[in-house]
Amino acid sequence: MLLLNATFEPLTALPLRRAVVLLLCGKAEVVHGDPAGLILHAATMTVPVPSVIRLSTYVRVPYRAQVPLTRAGLMHRDRYRCVYCGGRAETIDHVVPRSKGGEHSWQNCVACCTKCNHRKADSLLSEIGWRLPVVPRAPHGPHWRLLAHTTDADPLWRQYLGAPAA
Repeated sequence: MLLLNATFEPLTALPLRRAVVLLLCGKAEVVHGDPAGLILHAATMTVPVPSVIRLSTYVRVPYRAQVPLTRAGLMHRDRYRCVYCGGRAETIDHVVPRSKGGEHSWQNCVACCTKCNHRKADSLLSEIGWRLPVVPRAPHGPHWRLLAHTTDADPLWRQYLGAPAA
């Protein structure tokens, strides 16, 4: 479930249980239901599982300038593709290996397939004649915090997330 602030600003992705509790307590309202979605049955009521809910009252969110580096966020940034061969990424590679002074940062980490990760091993790209097709950079925008924690974003969410993550 996508949780929106009272101003329709995206806040986070919620587990189903938390979303239903917010709805039943009157703290949130359904913005978009899932037409082909599940229906929860209780002894006295039936609740369709929503896709997007909105808080009834505004919640102030503290500003955070940097998006934290997570595995899921990195994979999402690189679209689950190996930056070296374009195959399906399963691992994370440090462009400049940590043993050679490389940092664990958005600018030094890329999604990588297992085969390329083993071939590169503890080498610099210049040592093996490889190049990066794009320079890795930190993502920006509020939607990155949200999408980094979910693997299956509902297409209905796009209109609330603003510009696509790139």
